[in-house]
Amino acid sequence: MTIQKNTIAQGDCIELLSRIPDKSVDLVFADPPYNLQLGGGLTRPDHSIVDGVDDEWDKFASFDDYDLFTHQWLAECQRVLKDDGAVWVIGSYHNIFRVGTVLQDQGYWIQNDVIWLKTNPMPNFKGTRFQNAHETLIWAGKTRDARVTFNYDALKTFNEDKQMRSDWIIPLCTGGERLKDEAGRKAHPTQKPESLLHRVLLATTNPGDLVLDPFSGTGTTAAAAKRLGRNYIGLEREEAYVRLSRARLKSIEPMDMETLETERSKRSLARVPFGALIDSGWLKPGDRLFSPQRRHQARIRVDGSLTTGAMSGSIHRLGAHVQQAPACNGWTYWHYETDKRDLAPIDLLRRRYRDEMGLN
Repeated sequence: MTIQKNTIAQGDCIELLSRIPDKSVDLVFADPPYNLQLGGGLTRPDHSIVDGVDDEWDKFASFDDYDLFTHQWLAECQRVLKDDGAVWVIGSYHNIFRVGTVLQDQGYWIQNDVIWLKTNPMPNFKGTRFQNAHETLIWAGKTRDARVTFNYDALKTFNEDKQMRSDWIIPLCTGGERLKDEAGRKAHPTQKPESLLHRVLLATTNPGDLVLDPFSGTGTTAAAAKRLGRNYIGLEREEAYVRLSRARLKSIEPMDMETLETERSKRSLARVPFGALIDSGWLKPGDRLFSPQRRHQARIRVDGSLTTGAMSGSIHRLGAHVQQAPACNGWTYWHYETDKRDLAPIDLLRRRYRDEMGLN
């Protein structure tokens, strides 16, 4: 039976993945077992026991067994991803390098690795190595040719008009966000903060996309997806985690569509050649265009080129020439004269053209 979207399904992830149709998923976020290989209990200096990851689902007999498991689930994820789909995998130094090797062996194309810097990491109680203050996320396209979603402009706005870097400073999941079991203990040893998933989904999905988490745990990916107007499928082996996830999701209301609107990447907009503004009558051959302070001016020719003196060329080439610059965005450099004889960038006409032609 095919697994429906907006579901947390219980069972073995390999078997459940086989029930998802080919090329139906936009993004996979995977938080697989880290295979921590812990030897014996861990105690604090006061001899209290550290509640670490010692669950059966994180134990593998050997590295070979772990690698085989990784090959299996990544192959299934690659099958269900759309041609332009992508996968995120998070891990620690125990497993992320092995996962990265498998990703590349299977034909995924790595876009970035991202470092999640924890503001409140767990101390190294034994004092035998550095305090482990980060985890690594790998973002990879289904193939080298995949045109993966990347909402660059939305992320830049999110980051106060600066490019989003690949080091993300986000605290561990604590306090009220941390799910508890019936005894009041943390329900899952590695529950991720929803803010981490919020950023992943903001960056690499759009409203209505289908997000798959093959190791759903307590449903953080599904919770972030529902809140952000994305569809989700969560796969989880442990009944207790499934129960907690489903209860968690019932309390979440998706944001309205106006709130979900983001700054659109210019790359996602339909291309408009300069000549289209002439064809549509927004500009005419013989009209003059000006630099922002009227220092330079050029005349439009019938083929959409500009000319000034002995030099001619496209809006970009001529803009670069008059500034003696290696390149120029002619859409923002050249300005037309409004009815009030003010100057406005020709990019404004391009936006109006897109609106009129329904190209947004």
